[in-house]
Amino acid sequence: MQPPKTSLAKRVPRRSHPTPPLGSRFTPNELLCRFRKALPAQVLSAWLPLASQGFYQRAFSLRIILWYFIFQRLGPDHTLSKALADALAGGADRLSPCGKPLSRQLRSVATTSLSDARQRLPLEVLLEALKHSARQIRSWVQGSQWLGWNVALLDGTTFRLRPHNDIAQEFPPHRSGKNKSPYWCLVRVVVAFCLNTGLLLNCALGPAKLSEQALAAQLLAVTWLKTLFIADRNFGVHSVVRAAQTASAQILVRLTLSRATKLAREAKLRLKAGLDAQMFWKPSSHDQCPEGLTRDAVPGRLLVLRVQRPGFRSLLLYLFTTLADIHAYPAAALAQLYGQRWQVELNLRYVKTEMDLGALECKSAEIARKEWLAGLLAYNLIRSVMGGGGGPGANPSLDPLLQPRAPVLSGLATARGQPVPSQSPVLGKTSGSRGQLSPPPTA
Repeated sequence: MQPPKTSLAKRVPRRSHPTPPLGSRFTPNELLCRFRKALPAQVLSAWLPLASQGFYQRAFSLRIILWYFIFQRLGPDHTLSKALADALAGGADRLSPCGKPLSRQLRSVATTSLSDARQRLPLEVLLEALKHSARQIRSWVQGSQWLGWNVALLDGTTFRLRPHNDIAQEFPPHRSGKNKSPYWCLVRVVVAFCLNTGLLLNCALGPAKLSEQALAAQLLAVTWLKTLFIADRNFGVHSVVRAAQTASAQILVRLTLSRATKLAREAKLRLKAGLDAQMFWKPSSHDQCPEGLTRDAVPGRLLVLRVQRPGFRSLLLYLFTTLADIHAYPAAALAQLYGQRWQVELNLRYVKTEMDLGALECKSAEIARKEWLAGLLAYNLIRSVMGGGGGPGANPSLDPLLQPRAPVLSGLATARGQPVPSQSPVLGKTSGSRGQLSPPPTA
């Protein structure tokens, strides 16, 4: 008697043990637990009506596809084969419907089914998942506000793509001005990080021809209640300040000397150290207005502070803020708060190096967007584990990664002749100390 014929698809032997731990001190199971807690299945399903494309459930359900997008960014091997091997070993069986484990439904080592599933996942679900994960994890942290405000750090960066298929049309190669034709396609990104927890709150991306100011206006197109944005001189323009005002948020930005001089001249003020005056920022004929917004004047304060640091020359710091109450938000406290803006530079460095998002190997612009958002989601999950974000009452100070860096200004700035208080409203410790900031675990 001959044995029964087998399927043409190659059978895969089952492994009794799950995938080995990632190249870090966290295992996939630890991060999967945070994923299940931060992104319940019913929440993900509620975002499907927002998608421009339909979605149908198969063996790779919505939650499983999202998890394996994240899983691919957690290790050094970002291939589909690695993700499929974990699925065959039962790594995502806890995300499957009851009685239908994914590992029992897969019959082949071919990555076609997983690749098709990645194509089906709506981009809108990934974006909403990123924003929801930040809100959920931040709700587990106590004392994450500064004088009643959620402080968000605004900054921009770029990442590279190879010019495959439609990528060159969506994100044209960056021309450096040299004779040789460029190869790499460049994607410009503007992100918002939570100052206290380090979580990535939201992002906006587009081609390199779009300015960071325009992307910032896109990011601020939604409502940001009880949020105070901090940004450097690149965002110290009327369009960004106006967008923040429309989003029901407050903003603290640094100004260039030329822009501060112009604002002081229009307000008939003398630009000198110690200045703290209320004014209206009126747009000039050269200021661009974001789409859907009117060119209205923005009320706020113009501040000039002299910064003194041991061993360095003093410098003048020009700031504009929409926090109009001088007594509730003194210039010294605002100067110290702005000094912590440098934390966003460190966060971006970790995202691009540890999450390996500096250059993505993708075949389409749509997948490139999804890979980037998945990497940010993975970053937030690692933040939640390192901060002990397992539930209410957790504190990010449990790990040095989540402790904001000591202010660059070192608490030695003087505003209106008064030294900056040594007690930081955010850190709750002397601002002159420098916390040892350890990088995230190597993924």
